[in-house]
Amino acid sequence: MNKKLMRSSTDVKLGGVCGGIAEYFNWDPSLVRIATLVLGITTQIGIVAYIAAWAILPLKDDRYINQ
Repeated sequence: MNKKLMRSSTDVKLGGVCGGIAEYFNWDPSLVRIATLVLGITTQIGIVAYIAAWAILPLKDDRYINQ
């Protein structure tokens, strides 16, 4: 199976980045969001990394899966 890191199109709060990371690693999306929030508050690296991931990662298109 070929896994790719993509933004989630179904588990979206802001841009789907945390939902996509959670799907890729099989983690709870809420924990990824909390970790991202803590990283963003404590360092500006978290904010820059989130914006970069939002711009770089492609959006997963679930409409054509399982057809």
